[in-house]
Amino acid sequence: MKIAITRLEDKAAGDRALCASYGHDCYTVSPLRAELRPERVASFVEAVHRGEFDCLFFSSALPAAIVGPRLERWPRVIAIGPKTAEVLREAGIEAEVLPSFYSRDFVPYLGDWLRGRTIGIPRADVPNPRLLEAITAAGGKVREERVYALVPTGTELALDDADAVLFTSAMSYREARWQPRDDLLLLAIGEITADAMRAGGHPPAVVGDGSLAGTLETLNRYLESR
Repeated sequence: MKIAITRLEDKAAGDRALCASYGHDCYTVSPLRAELRPERVASFVEAVHRGEFDCLFFSSALPAAIVGPRLERWPRVIAIGPKTAEVLREAGIEAEVLPSFYSRDFVPYLGDWLRGRTIGIPRADVPNPRLLEAITAAGGKVREERVYALVPTGTELALDDADAVLFTSAMSYREARWQPRDDLLLLAIGEITADAMRAGGHPPAVVGDGSLAGTLETLNRYLESR
């Protein structure tokens, strides 16, 4: 299949090779673009260097790419997924990897260690109140620094040549301009994105585990059973 994957521009490294390994081709469509906030990046990095955090949590690869190379020292570091960990490793930072691709598993992963600790989270300007509430309820403190904004591109997704479209976040679905077709297979990278698609009237045929590889595996099982 030819799959259109929603990604930020220039952030699709490795997608095509991974898709090919599952027997598919893919290309990038960008309903969003990242707008960096340099002053917030600098403020967060300075706080890390002052030792204000007991742990840093990177919930996607982009904040890891923005903040990681600027760090000279760091506390315990947790990453979502091997891709985010790989970006941090390129900056010389070894990170622990959550057992799932969902932020909701951050607090259970840390368990009692979290009590009395301060967590730093660099992220997009997209609220995640459940994560913050969970950290506080577990006895931790948290500073969430929104180091970049996600801005709709306003460009209609080029889907004429696609057999399927994969939405990689709830926001990429909600902000996308696109034309559904009866023969266009709808894919969601994970449960949160799938819930947004269902709420918007476009239930996905395939729901992944939060990763591209997991979504492609699920897609192939779906195609085999069809």
